[in-house]
Amino acid sequence: MSSLCLAGAAVRDAVFEDLRARTAASGLRPGLAVILVGDDPASQAYVRSKGKACETLGFHHATHRLPADTSEADLLALVGRLNRDPEIHGILVQIPLPPHLSAERVQRAVAPAKDVDGLHPENLGRLLAGVTGIVPCTPLGVTAMLDHYGIGVAGRRVAVVGRSVIVGRPLAMLLSRKGAGGDATVTLCHSRTPDLPQITSQCGIIIAALGVPGCLDRRHVARGAVVVDVGINRVDDPESPKGHRLVGDVAPEALDGWASAYTPVPGGVGLMTIAMLMRNTYEAAALQAATA
Repeated sequence: MSSLCLAGAAVRDAVFEDLRARTAASGLRPGLAVILVGDDPASQAYVRSKGKACETLGFHHATHRLPADTSEADLLALVGRLNRDPEIHGILVQIPLPPHLSAERVQRAVAPAKDVDGLHPENLGRLLAGVTGIVPCTPLGVTAMLDHYGIGVAGRRVAVVGRSVIVGRPLAMLLSRKGAGGDATVTLCHSRTPDLPQITSQCGIIIAALGVPGCLDRRHVARGAVVVDVGINRVDDPESPKGHRLVGDVAPEALDGWASAYTPVPGGVGLMTIAMLMRNTYEAAALQAATA
């Protein structure tokens, strides 16, 4: 059986093309501020990718790099200044933060209208209530990818494996909501779910978001199911020039030739996360312009 590879690049490019057209028509110049505390290599790479995406779309962007010993008071003061800056429509605080800083307090300090990560309690509450608001980027990217490739979820059984507030829980809400892109019957699983293969193997769509390399294998995937692998895990590889490589949460034997469609790692959902960050930034700018 030939499997459809759900490449993220094609979806990202379509999103970017749409954003260019909407930005040109509106006359807006959306602005994104990213705050990076410390020198975590993975975080630095993510921040560079976000800056490049802004440049590609002609968005205004500013990256604030702070030393790892930055105090929480100083970080909150910076967030406050960005909240008041009319040229900044979206604020993203790169996670993880150093241990002495509270990610929860810092994220709560971001104005909900500028919370382009969609992780402020007000925006998460809007998602739960089915009210229009900013939706977390990765879950939104998963739904955009399924829609782009014509994979409907209405009436289907979907297993979301992973219950984080960043991916699993908001994604389960998105897929089960009424209307377009929803109406799925969702089972939210996690690392302590008993008999996990028995549950996931009965679902037509499996979304893996545990962050554990190869934790799902062929036992978990019914032949012909759709597999969306959100996991991006760095594993040692002496044969790689970098000494490591990126792998997903799903073992390779459960993908090509077994699933009917699957997302690759890298090159899959990760690209959509940044695309949705750009979309959220545009939407935030449009809403702020409309309410100014």
